[in-house]
Amino acid sequence: MGRDYYAILEITRSATDKDIKKSYRRLALKYHPYTNSELGASEKFNQLAEAYDVLSDPRKKATYDKFGEEGLKGGIPPEFGGSGAWTTGYTYHGNADKVFREFFGGDNPFSDFYTEDGGEVNTGFGGLRGRGVKKQDPPIERDLYLSLEDLFYGCTKKIKISRRVMNEDGHTSSIKDKILTIDVKPGWKEGMTITFTKEGDQGPNNIPADIVFVVKEKKHPRFSRHQDDLIYTSHIHLEKALIGCAVDVETLDGRLINIPINDIVHPKYTKVVPSEGMPLTKNPSLRGNLVIQFEIHFPEKLSPEKKGLIKQALTI
Repeated sequence: MGRDYYAILEITRSATDKDIKKSYRRLALKYHPYTNSELGASEKFNQLAEAYDVLSDPRKKATYDKFGEEGLKGGIPPEFGGSGAWTTGYTYHGNADKVFREFFGGDNPFSDFYTEDGGEVNTGFGGLRGRGVKKQDPPIERDLYLSLEDLFYGCTKKIKISRRVMNEDGHTSSIKDKILTIDVKPGWKEGMTITFTKEGDQGPNNIPADIVFVVKEKKHPRFSRHQDDLIYTSHIHLEKALIGCAVDVETLDGRLINIPINDIVHPKYTKVVPSEGMPLTKNPSLRGNLVIQFEIHFPEKLSPEKKGLIKQALTI
């Protein structure tokens, strides 16, 4: 009795071309000498190659299905074969690596044995050099816009991406959506990056790109930010700048704080309120400062009497 190519590939006689390819891919990777040093693995790898060489070719497969291995290799009489029959007999070339290479083409199934920059790890196996070496696509950067409130409290952002993924047959691909979840921590700063490894488009000959989100701060109506400090600009008249005043500030967490200003406010003057700024990333229980800057509004004109009073008041 001749050998059963279907049994070798662990499929049934009703298997489709897709089933044949899928099974050969799985078993060839399992028994390849590169990954399997067990006794008999090399012979099994060679048997798989011959079985695939026959069953993947419609003429060889049709002859084998009807006449078995004996008819396939010994040739069949013309009266049985008819026009285009396999009458000369099939001879397996014996090169299992050739079948393996032709099946995978430029898709290197051993890409895990290469470094991130495409360099080859020294494994002692030189048969997969050259076009089989996968390289990773360059990172894909996207801006992640967050409000100061998001960065103050922390939050969770869910972002839908569409990417190309390989189908089970290993040859075709389709577009599918995926939700990426980003847990924003209190105190994150603009420019911080969040990386999702290998979430880019998949392909037979590439390592998917990393997707990198870059934090961007949305403009806030009351505050600007410098590192862990919040900057607030208070608008006051010259009178209050000279005699003192109190400044009300609504904080990011909704409190209204009243800060007395007893100093003379000059154009470069700032008032620092400790621990009313942004949480520190490494220790959110600690906070930066609130820094109050001032914009002084001068009167557009003064009467002679008021000028005299001011002159009198400021004369040393």
